[in-house]
Amino acid sequence: MEQRKAGGIAVSALGLGCMGMSEFYGAVDDAQSLATLEEAFDLGVTLFDTADTYGAGHNESLLGRFLRGKQGRAVVSSKFGIVREAGSYARRIDNRPAYIRQACEASLQRLGVERIDLYFIHRLNRDTPLEDALEALLRLREQGKIGGIGLSEVSAATLRRAAALAPIAAVQSEYSLWTRDPEQEVLQACRDTGASFFAYSPLGRGFLTGSFDRSTPLDSQDARSFNPRFSAANLEANLRIVAALRALAADKGCTPAQLALAWLLAQGADIIPIPGTKRSAYLRENLGALELDLTAADLARIGAALPPGMAAGARYSEEGMKGLNM
Repeated sequence: MEQRKAGGIAVSALGLGCMGMSEFYGAVDDAQSLATLEEAFDLGVTLFDTADTYGAGHNESLLGRFLRGKQGRAVVSSKFGIVREAGSYARRIDNRPAYIRQACEASLQRLGVERIDLYFIHRLNRDTPLEDALEALLRLREQGKIGGIGLSEVSAATLRRAAALAPIAAVQSEYSLWTRDPEQEVLQACRDTGASFFAYSPLGRGFLTGSFDRSTPLDSQDARSFNPRFSAANLEANLRIVAALRALAADKGCTPAQLALAWLLAQGADIIPIPGTKRSAYLRENLGALELDLTAADLARIGAALPPGMAAGARYSEEGMKGLNM
């Protein structure tokens, strides 16, 4: 397994996003998820990404069951700051120091670890000074309760300001062939400040796998049912992206998902995609991207066929946009 660095920690070049094992993508099955986690670890995946808000703590507890006996071999990335009632998508953002301390203790207990390797501010609350939040995180690091400090969905300006106050190990934001926003300023800010970049939703919430079409059903428990890019108003336009990706993947003898992930991996050795899945077959498919060698000509073709700004619709609903620091 190729290794990349996140805050000085060696991690697998592809991580595993665990959110869908608890909610947002239909029915969950703990036994299936635990089997997928074990297989990922056996295949060389060492980075596992979660958050306290996923399944109202269920995701961290699930990951904690998997982590038993793997301390020091598996790297845990977790996040705090999005506060929701169980089963509700509505949220508030909390970055208060007292809440950070409380959230960290609760996450440590659920994960069953003494230290969270990478701990991210999931979203920013403008009512809490960034300096106060970072001071609380620095104190937790001094106490040995967290390792690297991370930021999620922040602007380049916020990252530079934060990096002047505390060492920032990584930034986590949505980045894929249909969400190219980080290329505008954030990736350069990461490189200037020494932060690694975790690309979440690298397969466009499953859309870039090519498995969606006009007849794909989405139940009310699936967050994509109210995501603007999956709406009837935008679906037709976005299917053009999948059609182009399918054609490019066919030429390379791979799947659309593998091509999308290989493209991200080729954007820089500091970029670590964290595709999420709860199914073994998709896990193995995703890892196949590591075997794909994209030439400069391949990357040019992909860039020409799928230019920035091609996706129709906002990437979140209005509620989901809370705390995004654009």
